[in-house]
Amino acid sequence: MTQAFDIVVVGAGMVGAALATGLGQNGFSVALIDRSPPPAFSPDTAPDIRVSALSAGSERYLQSLGAWDHILGMRATPYKRLAVWDETRFPLQNLVPRKLAEVQFDATELGAHHLGHIVENSVTQQALWQTADACPHVTLFHGHGVASLAQSGDTATVTLDDGRELLASLVVGCDGAQSRIRDVAGIGTTRNQYDQQAMVISVRYQGPVEDITWQGFHPSGPRAFLPLHSAGPEHAGESWGSLVWYDSPEELARLKSLDDSTLMSEIQSSFPASLPLLTHIDSKASFPIARQHAKQYHSGRVVLAGDSAHTINPLAGQGVNLGFQDAQALQFALKEAKRAGDDLADPKWLTLYEQKRRPANRRMMLTMDLFYHLFSNRIPPVHLLRNLGLGAARALPFARNRVARYAMGIDEELPAVVRQITSRIPGLNQL
Repeated sequence: MTQAFDIVVVGAGMVGAALATGLGQNGFSVALIDRSPPPAFSPDTAPDIRVSALSAGSERYLQSLGAWDHILGMRATPYKRLAVWDETRFPLQNLVPRKLAEVQFDATELGAHHLGHIVENSVTQQALWQTADACPHVTLFHGHGVASLAQSGDTATVTLDDGRELLASLVVGCDGAQSRIRDVAGIGTTRNQYDQQAMVISVRYQGPVEDITWQGFHPSGPRAFLPLHSAGPEHAGESWGSLVWYDSPEELARLKSLDDSTLMSEIQSSFPASLPLLTHIDSKASFPIARQHAKQYHSGRVVLAGDSAHTINPLAGQGVNLGFQDAQALQFALKEAKRAGDDLADPKWLTLYEQKRRPANRRMMLTMDLFYHLFSNRIPPVHLLRNLGLGAARALPFARNRVARYAMGIDEELPAVVRQITSRIPGLNQL
């Protein structure tokens, strides 16, 4: 059986499902393929261990797709404050008052109601599957993978593992960091594996739902808290939260081997004092972290978006927000190609998309790397330097808030002076 579409999107995660929905709403016929069954949600279940900090910009995009109301109808936790501080203790720290080594961003100071929402990945994905399924121009192929991909002069042929063939002008790889579509298209990557790994822990804690997310930086890596929703009447006075602990693979393996009671004690003594009192650990998992960037975003009739094109250090939780920005830029380029009557795989339009997104993704990669290397060491002069840097950020609220507005997606562009600085940093073009 053979079916023809304008575009085939491989991978129905958050970015792929959003892109397919947006393209379908713009009149393209779209096939959306994923090996997994439709995501499920029950309000009575514990939260998904995978959560994301969706920025205000991502929220606007999801609203435009019609998915945001579905998300709010399930679970989403707004946060109004974000705090960052240095937890390293050294003699030189006496030169800098403790309070000066802490920076807090507040939605009120940024002229916003909130900075973003903490949302379970499965909730965002299900909301986007609902919008995709409701769009008459999108056809979902779930429970099936791609067996092969072939390109001819004017058509790409995607063969599913059940033998069905899908013909399209363009194939979009949204199938993650280990993208098979990227490999089949012959697109290479540059990759940097970090020494640290990240451990994510779903917990309940005593107290109401918090409106702040924070990261305390240790030489072994940051330890972060992300607030989630109320634990409900069955756990009165308690709320759910997500913790992230960065450390060496050996240390995280030791932590994962502990029983829940011992692990809770270790968390409570090792995390900053701002952590509420924990009452329960629901689940935990660890994963390696790496910076990876495709050497090009398109080849022939294949184009990449989201984690297939780039992955970054997840220090600030910007990965999915970058992916949604990719989706918006690619939608715009393809809409312009259609309006001009051009082939959707015309390099002119795919290059326009890459020229828009590659520099922005590189800037975020570089920023996360600078944070990683600046905070993940014990050298006293560097420790003093980063404390002074945090102090300067605290003392210059206008510049700090302008950068924060960009990072949260409130503003579309970085301040001009910051763009000029990042454009001059050696090695940026090699990322």
